[in-house]
Amino acid sequence: MNPITHAQLDWDDQGRPHSRVFDDVYFSDKSGLEETRYVFLEQNRLQERFAALPVGGRLVIGETGFGTGLNFLCAWQLFAQHAVPGARLHFVSVEKYPLSHADLQRALALWPELQPFAEPLLAQYIAIHQGFQRLVLDNGRVTLTLLIGDALEQLPQLDAQIDAWFLDGFAPAKNPDMWTAELFAELARLAAPGATISTFTSTGWVRRLINAAGFKMKRTPGIGHKWEILRGEFVGWPEDSAPPPATKPWFARPAPVTSERKALVIGGGLAGGASAASLAARGWQVSLLERHNALAQEASGNPQGVLYLKLSAHGTALSQMIVAGFGHTRRLLEHLHRGVDWDGCGVLQLAFDAKEGQRQAQLADAFAPDLLHLLDRDQAQARAGIALDHGGLFFPEGGWVHPPALCEWQARQPGVTVLPHHDVLDLRRADGQWQAWDGERLLASAPVVILAGAAEVQRFVELPLKRIRGQITRLPQTAASAALATVVCAEGYVAPPRLGEHTLGASFDFKSDDLTPSAADHAGNLTMLGDISQDLAQRLGASSLDPATLQGRAAFRCTSPDYLPIVGPLADAAAFAEAYAVLRKDARHVPDTPCHWLDGLYVNSGHGSRGLITAPLSGELVAAWLDNEPLPLSRAVAEACHPSRFAVRSLIRSNAAKHQQ
Repeated sequence: MNPITHAQLDWDDQGRPHSRVFDDVYFSDKSGLEETRYVFLEQNRLQERFAALPVGGRLVIGETGFGTGLNFLCAWQLFAQHAVPGARLHFVSVEKYPLSHADLQRALALWPELQPFAEPLLAQYIAIHQGFQRLVLDNGRVTLTLLIGDALEQLPQLDAQIDAWFLDGFAPAKNPDMWTAELFAELARLAAPGATISTFTSTGWVRRLINAAGFKMKRTPGIGHKWEILRGEFVGWPEDSAPPPATKPWFARPAPVTSERKALVIGGGLAGGASAASLAARGWQVSLLERHNALAQEASGNPQGVLYLKLSAHGTALSQMIVAGFGHTRRLLEHLHRGVDWDGCGVLQLAFDAKEGQRQAQLADAFAPDLLHLLDRDQAQARAGIALDHGGLFFPEGGWVHPPALCEWQARQPGVTVLPHHDVLDLRRADGQWQAWDGERLLASAPVVILAGAAEVQRFVELPLKRIRGQITRLPQTAASAALATVVCAEGYVAPPRLGEHTLGASFDFKSDDLTPSAADHAGNLTMLGDISQDLAQRLGASSLDPATLQGRAAFRCTSPDYLPIVGPLADAAAFAEAYAVLRKDARHVPDTPCHWLDGLYVNSGHGSRGLITAPLSGELVAAWLDNEPLPLSRAVAEACHPSRFAVRSLIRSNAAKHQQ
């Protein structure tokens, strides 16, 4: 993975930004606003298209070059002026060199009339790191998906249908990499039928390349010092080009739900709350069924969970999911009460042995320092406020969260109804509806069900989920322990105090099914505390504590064999095995038989100990599958999280096993 680099800017005497890398301006020195509105909004007929959107309708805009966000803000302003309240705007933009928060704030201060839109953007423009980053604005009415990185690396991973393209970026002479046949082929692959496109350049070779990709371009009068610009529309994939590879049928999108937009979500923890909130933001009516008397009673009920990123330097699907999920969760937390519901105090992962130190050095090379950076022992002690034996890796945007507060905020979103004491034992399909039954009692019904009850998902479908018992210990804060200023992790973690208590944990037990907190696990957690910091253990009086008298709680984490969550639509297992039996003989053959989906049945589970980071974004992923909108993750990561992956692997493995016999 290549760490992102922020834009390197100079500012002219009018306060306008200029790119050092491309030696070019971000917008016209005459009138950037008028140019944006003329070149991109007017040429794509956005005012009339926004006005024509029905309730529940959506327009998707794609952009090459987010820059200062000026095009996005102008589009959002126009959308707010002309679209009906129930319509939605989805804006997807790619940016190799994102502006820092301070630079973005400085650039957008040039446009006072955009302040009502710039302010919420700036409030959410945090934890922006490489890959896919989703920002939810205007209570979910506006979604911004930023692809941070090189356009020709990011766009091929985008799964979307774009209605209008803004072909922006620095001038072709300054930045030729953004004006290539390969890039225009990606715009064509992503274009919805009849998609429009516009750009400020009228260079002949650019027009010819865009035409060759399947667009029909024409020159049109320019604005300001531009004599001409280009606009056009997508007329179809060119006949003389090989079509883009088809999606494997088991990862294809199911047919959109055409009946009423109602859903049942089974499970009131982080995954269930996220699924409910993401659907409700899109106008769905959601019933959140929880078997206990309140939300977040199981693994999501700990007093403090940690925003901890266990990453790989090799750009794995899990690492990409974690970076994207971390950013999304971190932005959601801005809605909660800092200090009680969460605290962005940072997370320090100690380099407790040579192997861990080597792993951390690789990560420091692979990621930008505002996501993570190395601290030597003295720096780590200064940051943590306690004595430590080691330095380590510091995540400045990390911290701790009170998970029940996040679950409750999700469940308070308009359109979500919480139904406690609803223990779903059986699901039945009747008359295009899923019925949730508790024995002989019909609890609720809807065309769509999302299974989000951790390992309880196995009541309804066969998925390879396993439960791992974890126990945390609650330690009363002392006058001396209050000095702890950041979460510190080694094999376990200890968090700064919340409401007078530190959370310490968590144990891992693959065998026990007993959720009664045990003295042995409390003792193990105290040993872990000593491994983290003998100084902190002394400050907390750990040596005089009796494990049998300590308070805590135990819960089951739910994890999958590959440690990725399981998120997406579910297929009929028997029909799947029959339709794709050819995989038993040839793993590379992709039959074109459509997948037999269990209509309207989805899953969001298997988050392990990373639920705070992966569950909220997985709620967005489920909603994107259901609403046929741009996915919030790269296609490769969405497929790596897809429930069908296990059925495919099982068929392929049966072939391998047969050959070994």
